[in-house]
Amino acid sequence: MKFGAHVSIAGGIENAPLRAKQLGCECFQMFTRSPRGGKPPELEDRLLEAFFLNCSEVSISDYYVHTPYFINLASGKEDLREKSVDLVREELERSSTLGVKYMMTHIGSAKGLQREVAIHNVVDSLLRILGNYGGTTQLLLENTAGQGHTIGASFEEISLILRRVAYGDLGVCIDTAHMFASGYDIRTREGVEELVESIGAAFAPETVKLVHANDSKAEFNSSKDRHEHIGEGKIGIDCFSAMIGNPFFEDLDMIVEMPPPEVAKDVALLKELRDGGI
Repeated sequence: MKFGAHVSIAGGIENAPLRAKQLGCECFQMFTRSPRGGKPPELEDRLLEAFFLNCSEVSISDYYVHTPYFINLASGKEDLREKSVDLVREELERSSTLGVKYMMTHIGSAKGLQREVAIHNVVDSLLRILGNYGGTTQLLLENTAGQGHTIGASFEEISLILRRVAYGDLGVCIDTAHMFASGYDIRTREGVEELVESIGAAFAPETVKLVHANDSKAEFNSSKDRHEHIGEGKIGIDCFSAMIGNPFFEDLDMIVEMPPPEVAKDVALLKELRDGGI
């Protein structure tokens, strides 16, 4: 189990591992382009060489990519869905070039659609994204807080999508703040144990590949996505201590999604919990 944070690629992707090291990260997450979309920076040989060299110099071998926020694989607007499919596939290819282990994406929103139609759109989108994909980066679906009409607030809904897509290399990234906001009470050790049972009931445990470790400013079951520093939100530190001590999570890296440089304290706190300092 390693701990890290989402870091900026300002000035070039090659700067991400250096920023991660400054924050005390053992792994990190990044965008490969603006989270608002637009034309991505070219992955030129010079950039790739600098990125890999910097990763080696800071001794970080595991890093992850998040897709831009506007992705909507469920959308009833065909142009947006097409753009989302093309961008996720392009990001997978770019991530493979960068040696990224996992790339996670939000699934999208069913706004204006019957739920079953939206799920059909998601499955069709994922089949098109993964068709003939030969890269090395694995695509992960991230659970949501359930705000509005978003897809994937429950493990059962994500499981339904996974079964229909039936790609063995499609995985899941779980976000603690999203789980809490969508009705999974993980504030106690018992709650974390129930969470593990819920995951096991929905899909094979090895389907979960990564954890976004975020406390929540929003109340339990509020369906609001509001991240907070670990131990300072409505979830509390006991959740993260219990997760770190639970065998289910022992091989899963944890990424904190709070702004730098303050996120360094979250990474340090998780390390302290792992190493028995608290």
